[in-house]
Amino acid sequence: MPERIAFRMKLNPGEAAEYEKRHDEIFPDLVVALKEAGISDYSIWLDPETHHLFAILTRSDDHKMAELPQQDVMKRWWKHMADIMATDENNVPDQVPLKRVFYLA
Repeated sequence: MPERIAFRMKLNPGEAAEYEKRHDEIFPDLVVALKEAGISDYSIWLDPETHHLFAILTRSDDHKMAELPQQDVMKRWWKHMADIMATDENNVPDQVPLKRVFYLA
């Protein structure tokens, strides 16, 4: 059964418009890689008061999300985004997994 997961990231203050612009222009090959990894229904929300980004996605039972960090397109995207958000030394966005505490179907 597909699984929905959520995580939080942190945007640098004043970068909301740029973050949205870059996602409007997402690399087409990244979209392909995400879908091939079993990801669908992926959305990112911004809390403008805290600059936290809240992401939620659905992944297939046989997802290959663990392989994404090794792909060149993922590394290029992270480098492209590193100047506007919190990342580690390899440009990987700081991500905090979130626990679902309620769901209404």
